Amino acid sequence: MRYAFIEAHRAEFSVRSMCRMLCVHFSGFYAWLKEPLSQRALEDARQTELIHQAWTDSGKVYGYRKLTDDLRDTGETCSENRVARLTGLAGITAQIGYKRRPGRYGGKPAVVADNTLDRQFEIDAPDTVWVTDITYIRTHEGWSYLAVVIDLFSRRVVGWSMQSRMTTDLALQALLAAVWRRKPKQKVMIHSDQGSQFTGGEWQSFLRKHNLVASMSRRGNCHDNAVAESFFQLLKRERVRRRTYLTRDAARRDVFEYIEMFYNPTRKHTNNGMLSPVHYEIKQRKMNKAGV
Repeated sequence: MRYAFIEAHRAEFSVRSMCRMLCVHFSGFYAWLKEPLSQRALEDARQTELIHQAWTDSGKVYGYRKLTDDLRDTGETCSENRVARLTGLAGITAQIGYKRRPGRYGGKPAVVADNTLDRQFEIDAPDTVWVTDITYIRTHEGWSYLAVVIDLFSRRVVGWSMQSRMTTDLALQALLAAVWRRKPKQKVMIHSDQGSQFTGGEWQSFLRKHNLVASMSRRGNCHDNAVAESFFQLLKRERVRRRTYLTRDAARRDVFEYIEMFYNPTRKHTNNGMLSPVHYEIKQRKMNKAGV
């Protein structure tokens, strides 16, 4: 990687100066120029490109652990240590936010619910537990944000919303769509992470008015909301990373087509015995009517 950097910048800087700054010997650099890249170096370069793409698709916020999961989802064989090494060499780092300026901060404290779901993802009835989360999708106009609500029973996306900003309204519109579509008659648990979109007063008020009860992942633990994370990985692997979106409207149309025309009615799901979410729900209704 250091020799490749030197080669790329030979027209701008002295080779000896760059070798000195990068702590490599200039004779090694010239020897490298004469020899083809090793198989390991070629593999490093190939996987670094995949890592960079996954990092960009995450909104440049993922660290090496989530990037490792993304690569494994695409069929790559890699360890966390290897991905950590490649991200370090490529200058890829997780976004960890900013330090707050010293001083007093007012405002009503956020409401954090217990992790009632506790990774119990296998549910035996529809509209018993929903999970929700938000992800990023890149367009030439800027980032677009997608919020989804998924029924754990069938893994069906029962509500979703896309907007240009990641606000409470984005999450509420997805949840409102789910309530409107499903019209649950019993109390439903809605599981989320501890993001500000899910801990504020508007969110809590909506839950109370619509007979919903909150459950939240432990802070910084994405595995507590693994089903939503898994859906986003599918969406990006099967659709988003295969497209270039010029506008946010184009991204929204494509997400609509993926969710409503493919994922819900057609895509086979191993959790449903290789049935799509819609067909799995239809089968279960027929079985219930037959008393099976």
